[in-house]
Amino acid sequence: MNTDQIQALIGMLATFGILVLLALPSAIGIVHDRRIDRRLRAAEEAREVQEAREVQGAREVQGGPGDGESRKAPEEGREVQKSSSRSTVPSTATWYAEGRRSKKLVSS
Repeated sequence: MNTDQIQALIGMLATFGILVLLALPSAIGIVHDRRIDRRLRAAEEAREVQEAREVQGAREVQGGPGDGESRKAPEEGREVQKSSSRSTVPSTATWYAEGRRSKKLVSS
């Protein structure tokens, strides 16, 4: 190899190295996002299964219409969750409106 070929090889390696350095953060971000998506999907499926179990448990506790004496009691250590005991998460619109209000109060 002569000097021109060595310089060309060094230039190509440097260009390739810069390209890798520029693309690496994006690749890491994509992998990270996919991992989070898998975790969210698994959590959502687990929540749906849990809700289905709760609904099934609530149906067993309620029994059929008109058979008030044949109702089953909740299993020990397990309570039927009421709608008022569920934690609520504000919607995006509520969160945005609260942020806008707080900015107005500060800027006034």
